[in-house]
Amino acid sequence: MLGAAVVAKKACELGLEVKPWIKTSLAPGSGVVTRYLQKSGLQKYLNQLGFHIVGYGCTTCIGNSGDIDESVASAISENDMVAAAVLSGNRNFEGRVHPLTRANYLASPPLVVAYSLAGTVVQSSVLPDMFKATYQAITKGNPMWNELSVPSSNLYAWDSTSTYIHKPPYFKDMTMSPPGPHGVKDAYCLLNFGDSITTDHVSPAGSIHKDSPAAKFLLEHGVDRRDFNSYGSRRGNDEVMARGTFANIRLVNKLLEGEVGPKTIHIPTGEKLSVYDAAMRYNTAGQDTIILAGAEYGSGSSRDWAAKGPMMLGIKAVIAKSFEQIHRSNLVGMGIIPLCFKPGDDADTLGLTGHERYTINLPNSISEIRPGQDVTVATDTSKSFSCTVRFDTEVELAYFNHGGILQYVIRNLIGPKQ
Repeated sequence: MLGAAVVAKKACELGLEVKPWIKTSLAPGSGVVTRYLQKSGLQKYLNQLGFHIVGYGCTTCIGNSGDIDESVASAISENDMVAAAVLSGNRNFEGRVHPLTRANYLASPPLVVAYSLAGTVVQSSVLPDMFKATYQAITKGNPMWNELSVPSSNLYAWDSTSTYIHKPPYFKDMTMSPPGPHGVKDAYCLLNFGDSITTDHVSPAGSIHKDSPAAKFLLEHGVDRRDFNSYGSRRGNDEVMARGTFANIRLVNKLLEGEVGPKTIHIPTGEKLSVYDAAMRYNTAGQDTIILAGAEYGSGSSRDWAAKGPMMLGIKAVIAKSFEQIHRSNLVGMGIIPLCFKPGDDADTLGLTGHERYTINLPNSISEIRPGQDVTVATDTSKSFSCTVRFDTEVELAYFNHGGILQYVIRNLIGPKQ
């Protein structure tokens, strides 16, 4: 944005003007942009070129900046002209900026200002032949891809040696009938978080740390360290992704009392372990686990593994002050119960340390559970508190009754709806 303002300043100093048939507007994503443009003394140059602030956020990019000059609109319509928009938004759909813009080019803010001065996008730098040359063979693939050996089969042939694609256990031991609501009794707290735990904290997409459980798994399966790649590239392998759950090196877990990293305390023994190793120890002992969290749990990108991963670790519920909506829905889809503390409550105000054991008194019959109902959570320290169960719709209740959305879909594909 500052670069665009500098272009505007230079244009004004050279006496350049925006062409009269060009409609200009400025809709920053934040009021902070306005403040730094004004403080730097550059907003006046944008104003001089006609880039006045018309609003904030989704304004011009969705056609809310007003109409274009009537004479220009008439000329476009009467002559069947292909009018173009140049914008620094993130969508180039036909007619989105204005009904008469059939071509839409995404550009950086400085280029938007530059094109307003040029008054046209018909320049030698943008030619139809470029598009044709780039994409005419796109459906043909490339030689290396085309030479890959592909087995012929009605079903995918799982390769047990692959560290990229592995048969997931989502349908292991699945029955034809829904299992019904699962109880949460005497669960241990696997992790105790504060506010703003993002999906990248839960399931990082970046590089695999050399000392992580995922790295150990890959080394044991013959993968050299230089070939670890990233979690994002290995999301087709549940073994890697389960080990990568809560593997963010900047994870802050209150159970560690100030230490930063993907570790936790195994409550029964007091040992400090990786989150994955602790979760597996609980699973082996047949012990349920939950997560305590603050506000905005699951914010960030709607990463599916941020719900799949906790499910594979055996986590039965997340109790938080609030959830990011899509992540909350994803948790339900994986059979994990999202619960919200009552307003004014959180783990700290209730005196919860995460060393307690938790029993969630959810009805045993799905017919007795309602969207948004309150339940009591009891601990082994005689403390109990009320939470709201964040099943927000009847459909989400159905997912939970089936053990998750995947099981719900499969059962309804092969049998009558239940």
